Amino acid sequence: RLPGRGGSGAMAASPGALRRAGNEEFRRGQYGPAAELYSRALAQLEAAGDAAAEERSVLLANRAACYLKDGTCSLCVADCTSALELVPFGIKPLLRRAAAYEALERYSLAYVDYKTALQVDCSVQAAHDGVNRMTKALLEKDGVNWRQKLPPIPTVPISAQTRWSIPSAQAPGANTPPATAPQGERDQTAAGMERARMLKEEGNELVKKGNHKKAVEKYSESLKLNQECATYTNRALCYLTLKQYKEAAQDCTEALKLDPKNVKALYRRAQALKELKDYKSSIADIKSLLKTEPKNTAALRLLQELNRA
Repeated sequence: RLPGRGGSGAMAASPGALRRAGNEEFRRGQYGPAAELYSRALAQLEAAGDAAAEERSVLLANRAACYLKDGTCSLCVADCTSALELVPFGIKPLLRRAAAYEALERYSLAYVDYKTALQVDCSVQAAHDGVNRMTKALLEKDGVNWRQKLPPIPTVPISAQTRWSIPSAQAPGANTPPATAPQGERDQTAAGMERARMLKEEGNELVKKGNHKKAVEKYSESLKLNQECATYTNRALCYLTLKQYKEAAQDCTEALKLDPKNVKALYRRAQALKELKDYKSSIADIKSLLKTEPKNTAALRLLQELNRA
């Protein structure tokens, strides 16, 4: 029944062998047969319970990938959710569930999963791209207050941020990205990321209280540990409020190096350039922004002001 596989041989195979056979089918684009092999391996492991939690999580995430490829997104969501119950904060099930939610147009749930994935590993470009797409989709759907309608984003513990550099005993290499840094360095990086995130949050709280000067200090500390687009645009907002327009423009430029279409960075740089009387560059930024969000009312209003300037 399975292309290139003897049915009876596969039936007697161990879960590991079934998973490898499933991976082979997946690589050949045979997603249905691959899912079937992963299901057989899962059935064999059911009795093992918690002892095989890691391996079951990998198999569920693999089967979810088959469902995602075949467009059965609700089954993909179910498998990823089960995988994450077994091993919380797994990067692959988070990304696959996010992609499935996105296909199902459940953008707020996709946003939460992409943001969670970035806490686990901030270098995952697919998650950065997903956050940007979901931000645009939610802004169009729910307007400027879209964040207020989001479900809570879980805080990923540092242990889950570093676990990807420790190969799993049961499933060698099955769910671990390549170890790009030695264990000690990876731990420090994860701790640094967590510290950067906390400093950014402290900055955000200070902005809410109107203490922009102190917020700048927090964002600056955070940026020493992690150059993140949102931290640059947040600090730029503070600089605008403090009338430090050159610094605001510089921060937005740094943010745009990380995310060339970032709407906040384009808008805030346009504001700063307007104050610096560089109207031509300011108009160019607003026009770039309007290509991404043609109905952005704040940008349209600023463009009118610039055209009158």
